[in-house]
Amino acid sequence: MNKKILIIEDDTRLAELVANYLKRQNYDVEVHPRGDTAEEAIKQLLPDLVILDVMLPGKSGFDVCRDVRPFYKGPILIMTASEDDIDEIIGLELGADDYMSKPVEPRRLLAHIRALLRRKESEIVDESHPESDATLSSRTKLVFGNLVIDKDNRAVLIDNRPVDLTTAEFDLLWLLASHAGQILSRDDILNALRGIEFDGLDRSIDARISRLRRRLGDDLENPRFIKTVRAKGYLFLQWEGE
Repeated sequence: MNKKILIIEDDTRLAELVANYLKRQNYDVEVHPRGDTAEEAIKQLLPDLVILDVMLPGKSGFDVCRDVRPFYKGPILIMTASEDDIDEIIGLELGADDYMSKPVEPRRLLAHIRALLRRKESEIVDESHPESDATLSSRTKLVFGNLVIDKDNRAVLIDNRPVDLTTAEFDLLWLLASHAGQILSRDDILNALRGIEFDGLDRSIDARISRLRRRLGDDLENPRFIKTVRAKGYLFLQWEGE
């Protein structure tokens, strides 16, 4: 069965161009032009992925993203004409999984869509193959001092208090922590999380790292968990005894 994609975009020409391109790639695509009725459209269609514009009539894409996250668990890719980095940060903080600026090159958009869908499918496979408690304990839980990362339950605790992370934030944290002591470049991270290469311009990893630091209460100048290694990437710090 073809994957269903819902494009929420009020630019009719752009929406039609993107929809026609994705249909040629064997996706089932529907277009919805308004923000104030987008939530109902998502509930009715239950798409595998949502492409969401920011500037929409009736309700902004940011508000749509925030309001649908409690019930919609599929990937959300925000697409906007704004080149302001703060828009990318806001979108990711509200639960978006990816962010692209217009104009969008079709093949690059397709690469992002395929990577998002692959990641979602891998989560479903993991959830459908439960393992024994002993195996999970040894393979899916990492402890760094007062920080506990539980992959099976997708939970993070600091001092036994839960840390609220989006799916994308948790995936990034697990990737870094499971490679503690190794420097991961932006290219490494993008390939692991999205299956695409770093183009030298993508700021989403930097924005997500910054937000993850805030969630963990980490200090950029004196980090306990995530260290920036200039011109190389990011390093999750090993703890003595770990």
